[in-house]
Formats: sequence, structure tokens, C-alpha cells
Amino acid sequence: MPLKHVLGADHVVVTVRDLDAAAAQWRKLGFTLSPRGTHSPQMGSGNYTIMFGEDYLELLGVLHETDQNKPTRDFLKNREGIERTAFTTDNAAAGAAELKARGLEPLGPVHFGRPVDLPNGGTGEAKFNVFRWPLAESPGGMRIFACQHLTRNTVWIPELQKHANGASRIVAIEILSTDPKAAAEHMSRLIDEPVSSANGVWRVHSGAKRADFLFYDAASFARRYPAAVRAGAAAEGAAALVIGTTDLAAATKALGAIGVTHDGIVSAPASAANGVVVSFVAQ
Repeated sequence: MPLKHVLGADHVVVTVRDLDAAAAQWRKLGFTLSPRGTHSPQMGSGNYTIMFGEDYLELLGVLHETDQNKPTRDFLKNREGIERTAFTTDNAAAGAAELKARGLEPLGPVHFGRPVDLPNGGTGEAKFNVFRWPLAESPGGMRIFACQHLTRNTVWIPELQKHANGASRIVAIEILSTDPKAAAEHMSRLIDEPVSSANGVWRVHSGAKRADFLFYDAASFARRYPAAVRAGAAAEGAAALVIGTTDLAAATKALGAIGVTHDGIVSAPASAANGVVVSFVAQ
């Protein structure tokens, strides 16, 4: 039976070494970023968010070492980029119980929060309950977890959802693997969503009308993106994001000279986005 409390991709975490420098890079791609946030001391991290309609991107950096952020610190020893993807959950405790009933040992739920600067000049708080799949269960090398938003009004702020590049949603998270079929089947087992394939690319829906996971081997990824776009991308693991835009011309303009137009989309090279290929497709 499908997981009742895992409701599709919620946000993608792009882990970076220099949080403020990364924010400047992503602004140059035409995204509107939230003010910098600081998580609770137990998390030891800070972030900027890039908000869309139902989902978002999170630029995450480690501010001080804690047990909670050790996996992130281990990731950063090798590279920056997409470290993990969160799913929406409507009940973190119930979602963790579902995993446990299937023989998996979840981490959490953990409650945490962060202060939020509001557009009216006030301050609010964003609060979350999260649980994680076991660290060993990382399909294609990407960790997954689930996030229950307790204060959506302090995260989905209308002023932050308007972007010069027209971005409106995450369409796909693209993952490189030496065995994309096995990686896709692994993801499918963990979230109880079906697998399909076409032209050597394996697809797993995240649930509802949220982003898909696409799994490639090196050859199929090279057919997907020109060499100039792939420059700086991870050789394995989550490597690219496809972002839906309401205005492809605006996205092309926002990327300017770094943008590469191909196959009806426009892409920013991984070297311009902390190791992540960022592509825009008309929606």
C-alpha cells in the first residue's frame, strides 16, 4: 500500500560551503531569495529559501558542528550540490511509524524552528517536524527525509514567490548513477511510487503533482545536456534540477550570457550554481 503520510516532493536541499556567496550566485540566475535564516542550535545550520507555488529550493550551510549536521559535513568534504530531497508529510510521527512498520528504522521525528524576517518588518518563526529515512537508504546517493510544516504562512510568503526568471515549481530532480535502473527501483521501494523508463532514463513520481525523480547513466546524461552545461556537475548523485517557468523568455534573459539553449529549454551550467545544473522549461 502507498505511504499515506508522504505526499510528494516538498523541497530540494542544495548544500554549500559559503552560504552568502551561494545566495549571490542564485540571485544572478533570476531567483528571489528569502532573508538568511538560522536553524535551532541542535541543527547548527543556516539557509536561504527559494519559494515556488507548492515546493521550494533550500540553500543550506553549516554554521557550527552538531550531531544532526554530520551527514551534511561529510557530504561537503567531497562536493557542494544537491544533498537531499524532502517530501511533504502531513504527520511526521505517523509517517515515521509507517516506515517502521515496513522494517525501516526512521530517524526522528525531530522538531526544530528558525526565526523569519517578515515583509512588514516584523519577525515570525518557521516551525517543522521532520523524520529521515535511514542514512543507508539513499537512492542514487541522495538522502531523503520528510518535512511537516507547522507554520506555512512564515515559509510561503507571497513576496518571495515572484522571480525574475518566472520560476513556479520544481519539475524534476535528475540523478546520475552507474545503475540508474537499480537506483530508481530503490527510490520506488522507499516511497511506494511506480517506476517507468524511456530512452534509457528511469522515472519515479514523487507523489501527487509534485516533481519527478529522473535517473540517468553518464551516457544518457551527456545526451541530455551539452558539455558546457555539465561542466562542474557531480559525476554521480543528484546533479540537476528542472524548474518550470511561466515565461521561458524571462528565464533566458535572466541567465544572460551563461545560459545555454538546447532542446526547447535553457540551462545554467553547474559551475554557476554550486555544482547543480539548473534548467528551465515552459509550464
